[in-house]
Amino acid sequence: MANCLSLAILHRHGSNIMPADLTLEFANYLRDKNHLNGDSAVPNGAAQSGGNRALQKLWELTDLSANDFADEVAAFFRVPRITLQDLLSAQPLTERFSQRFLREMLVFPFRSAGGEPALAVADPSDHAAARAAAIVLGRDVPIAVASFEDIETALDQRLGNDVAAPEARQSSYAREDDIESLRDLASGAPVVRAVSDLLEKAVELRASDIHIEPFRSGLTVRLRIDGLLRAIPPPAGVLPQAIISRIKILSGLNIAERRLPQDGAAQLHVGKTDLDIRVAIMPTQHGESAVIRLLPTDRGLLAIERLGFLPPDERKLRDLLKLPHGMIVVTGPTGSGKTTTLATVLSILNEPTRKILTIEDPVEYEIPGVNQSQAKPNIGLTFAAAMRAFVRQDPDVIMVGEVRDSETAHIAVHAALTGHLVLTTLHTETAAAAVPRLLDLGVEGFLLKSTLRAVIAQRLVRQLCDRCKVKRDIRLIDFADDPRLRALGFKLGEAIYEPKGCERCGGTGYRGRVGVFEVLKIDESVRGLINAQTDGNAIDRAAVQAGMTTMVDDGVAKCRAGITSASEVLRVTTIR
Repeated sequence: MANCLSLAILHRHGSNIMPADLTLEFANYLRDKNHLNGDSAVPNGAAQSGGNRALQKLWELTDLSANDFADEVAAFFRVPRITLQDLLSAQPLTERFSQRFLREMLVFPFRSAGGEPALAVADPSDHAAARAAAIVLGRDVPIAVASFEDIETALDQRLGNDVAAPEARQSSYAREDDIESLRDLASGAPVVRAVSDLLEKAVELRASDIHIEPFRSGLTVRLRIDGLLRAIPPPAGVLPQAIISRIKILSGLNIAERRLPQDGAAQLHVGKTDLDIRVAIMPTQHGESAVIRLLPTDRGLLAIERLGFLPPDERKLRDLLKLPHGMIVVTGPTGSGKTTTLATVLSILNEPTRKILTIEDPVEYEIPGVNQSQAKPNIGLTFAAAMRAFVRQDPDVIMVGEVRDSETAHIAVHAALTGHLVLTTLHTETAAAAVPRLLDLGVEGFLLKSTLRAVIAQRLVRQLCDRCKVKRDIRLIDFADDPRLRALGFKLGEAIYEPKGCERCGGTGYRGRVGVFEVLKIDESVRGLINAQTDGNAIDRAAVQAGMTTMVDDGVAKCRAGITSASEVLRVTTIR
């Protein structure tokens, strides 16, 4: 840094050239390097109130990150470049300047490694800032280029605890906090088009979620496709905060609130698809992060055959649905398909002779004929409160989205005890682990013995693409690379299927997902093990001896059938 900052400023432009002219010349330079669209108009008028504002608006029109843009500025103006790490490690000279000047001019004065005063600037063409710094410091100072974000960060670090000039911070953030301007920007054609294109891209790639994440280097956008995140290019030419504001407007959220998390929802028409979206906004270090859950309103017929149960497990489930009362629990981590399984079960139970009530958070599948309620904890409509009201509605079947606490667990068990079929979910790793979990929530063992009928544990594995999957025999090197293949029961020379990748599956080798299941039916051998000291492993062993197919065995069967790959089964299940 010392060598870099000891250099005098090397402008190739004369001081008689105005900043606006330099901005235009720099814009042409960026066009030549394909960083700026040829149709993009250079911002006018901003240079009159400070060159860095014109240059900042020019940056927003490019496809460059803040640091890459600063690299291009340094190269064009032939000025040394300085990083955020060097800025923060240098001795600041900010105490000699007013905060308002530093934030409005976007400069950071500091002492270089050689002990000489220096000035970090975002726009070297703004001679006014350099001249003002020279007057304050009593001498001409060399300048170095830093990104807009790095200078703001350095100023925040050095001035953030200083409350002497609150009007300076207000002035600095006036543009960002001008809610009406931000609302107008978010409603403008470029931002509306960018968000629409992003939603259309997600629908086209069959994404379940869109993750929009701000980092120091810029905006990152990732889509969750078949359970795994995949990065895509972020919208170009629009501000990250405008993208987030547009999403807030669509989902009915407060665009002025940036300090607290927010949750919203909306119904949209994207291309030829009607979508329900769930939006979660979270403040982060570099801005607000957004996750958009995409829920197509028409997701096809809900049928057990489409879930992926093996024939023996499918027969068990169909027998369980004939029970007049009791409790059936579906377990698995978030995103394992529990809601889809419950919705499928409800669609089978949905007959004119049955009254079905659900409390969900959120309602992801709308099933005609089923009375579905959305949980709203902020007004007191919790799972437990809804369950207490349900029992007075003369239902035959009750579905509660999740047993999260002791109160909900007790009400669900007592509803099953009083003649209702209760369906719910838990977060446990295996089916057998649901029993000690319910006991841990305070359910008495004798009540659990009387009400629990079955536990279904599940995971989702990616399906091999039918068009490009490859069949081959297992070799010795495969066992050396992954000894778990032997534990799965595969033998040397046995045929397995692997992903290859084609245009249809986007080069991943997988398209769509299917469940792997284990259905623990509570028979006499298992029921006798339910007590205050219940061991989930003991229940698991008893269930396997009684014929339960574990998730691993289910996954291996799907491997041998060419539905998925061994690596997928090992990714989502645990050998036990």
